[in-house]
Amino acid sequence: LLGIALFIFLATILSSLIYFEMKNILASIEPDTRTQIWAGMDFAVNVLAITIGAFVTGRITKTLGLSFSLSLVPGLLIFGFVILATSPVVAVVVVLQVIRRAGQYSITRPAREMLFTTVSREIRFKSKPIIDVVLYRGGDMISAWVITGFTHGLGLGLSAMAGLGAIIATIWTGLGFLLGREFLVSYKSSKKE
Repeated sequence: LLGIALFIFLATILSSLIYFEMKNILASIEPDTRTQIWAGMDFAVNVLAITIGAFVTGRITKTLGLSFSLSLVPGLLIFGFVILATSPVVAVVVVLQVIRRAGQYSITRPAREMLFTTVSREIRFKSKPIIDVVLYRGGDMISAWVITGFTHGLGLGLSAMAGLGAIIATIWTGLGFLLGREFLVSYKSSKKE
């Protein structure tokens, strides 16, 4: 459960980081164009999430395993953040945001929910509200403060924040892989009993 909580907290940090960098990079763009960009992102996220969720997620998890499913999106974000650090432009941030959100809804979240199937029903129903609501929303708030402190207080720019994002995404990827392996061990031992 602590691993799941940390997994969600790291996801929340990166979600906030991408959102704030998106907001900052779009601040200089004319409002109508900015609205079109946000709408286009939402449309792309919805189409991708539905398509991937319906036709790909089950196959990925069944064929490549839960470790792969949990570490896929964070792994893609590592590359996205590295590209963003070297090329801090609107298009890269938009693609990064679409990958993160569509991947979160279609792959990461369903895979994460599978982790709860190896704990008892009582523990699941006691821990999920705290992890999904308190930790997620609290992590969102803490991330916003920290990111604001880094960007406005310390003056870190988009490239530096993208480098930090790549480091966090690397940790998140490793944790996802380890959680998937732990799930497999727990699942196999429960089948033997």
